[in-house]
Amino acid sequence: MATWQVQEAKTRLGEVIDRAISEGPQTITRHGKPRAVLMSVEEFEVLQKKRPSFKDFLMNGPRFDDLDLERSKDTGRDIPDFDE
Repeated sequence: MATWQVQEAKTRLGEVIDRAISEGPQTITRHGKPRAVLMSVEEFEVLQKKRPSFKDFLMNGPRFDDLDLERSKDTGRDIPDFDE
């Protein structure tokens, strides 16, 4: 994945877009840290198709009957009464 400083990406935006299409995602950095990724619409659409809907996400989560919801019988420690 190619990396571009934000100023260079601004100046050469057309080239960044062309490379995103031909070579894959392009990372854009600010102050030396990755801040954004530019990718082709085709790659983005593939990612969106793999992403489950919220309903599917919830329906495919852990089953409630598989969860151990029993509480501990421990009542904790005795706290001394300081009023005496």
